[in-house]
Amino acid sequence: MNNSIDKITFKNLLATTTREKEDSYVVNEIFSRYPSIQELLDLTEEELLQIKGIGKVKAKQIIAALQLARMNPCPVEQRFTIRSPEDAYDYLKDMQYLNQEHFVVLGLNTKNQIIFRETVFIGSLNASIVHPRETFKHLIRRSCASAIVAHNHPSGDTSPSQEDITVTKRLVDVGNVTGISILDHVIIGHEKYVSLKEKGYL
Repeated sequence: MNNSIDKITFKNLLATTTREKEDSYVVNEIFSRYPSIQELLDLTEEELLQIKGIGKVKAKQIIAALQLARMNPCPVEQRFTIRSPEDAYDYLKDMQYLNQEHFVVLGLNTKNQIIFRETVFIGSLNASIVHPRETFKHLIRRSCASAIVAHNHPSGDTSPSQEDITVTKRLVDVGNVTGISILDHVIIGHEKYVSLKEKGYL
């Protein structure tokens, strides 16, 4: 069973549970906010209540259905493993084509497999704007063991700025407190990258 079939099955499950059509606002909104199978399985009642049209009763029904889905032995989505800065670059190299700076966090499990990818900020990197709260809230919610952060330089030049270094050190400090290690900060340029870990900033 491939991922597309898995998602069709999940959409059918949610539609049946909520007594909604598969193309209804509620079902589509759930899949829009939580596009991967793993994210759907990790949904909480509080998160469901944030979606218009879902009350406490419907949220509890969905959680019950997801609990049943967890118990059934279904295939786990193939996860990309990060073993080196080059692996991180290979996974994120699509960022080199962006016209603005995007700051991305990759949440990893204990095997260094990617659990999720999240863009937490768009715009010029600034220590006061790229707040650790935005970076770590997804990591904490998904019980990540570690993380890799990355951003692109639209100019193509991968030389780290002082802001890049400051942001990195700030995130590493927060990671030490939360127990979620920041393994690297990768800067992506045109067909090249720089690892701040390799540069000695981590």
